[in-house]
Amino acid sequence: MSAMRGAAAYGRGASAYAKVGVESGVMSASPHQLIVMLFDGALAAIRTARIHLQDGNSAEKGKTISKALDIVNNGLLAALDGERGGEIAERLASLYEYVTRLLLAANLHNDVESLDQAETLLNDIASAWRDIGDQVARG
Repeated sequence: MSAMRGAAAYGRGASAYAKVGVESGVMSASPHQLIVMLFDGALAAIRTARIHLQDGNSAEKGKTISKALDIVNNGLLAALDGERGGEIAERLASLYEYVTRLLLAANLHNDVESLDQAETLLNDIASAWRDIGDQVARG
């Protein structure tokens, strides 16, 4: 019994430590790095949702897809500036809305292909964001 309590305490401690690390990273990140972190979070949630889907764990699948949806809608989509971003912002908004529809379909129909497509699209955009960051860092 005490070993289980110890494991639970360790899990809570590790989780708290990870949360502090993420919060510290957010506090010191540039706006560009924050967008990359959003992509990373959405992609991690999609990968986790796929595992839960394959394991038949509908509740956890739904939670992780909801997390990905939240990141896409309230992070990536909300961060777009239509005035300054112009046509690129409009196209990204359309793409994020499409990813949202894919994620909803994946959740509703247990559709791995929709998850795969959402992951591929987000990964492609994330790669472009990382390349931009690398170019800016090099000057």
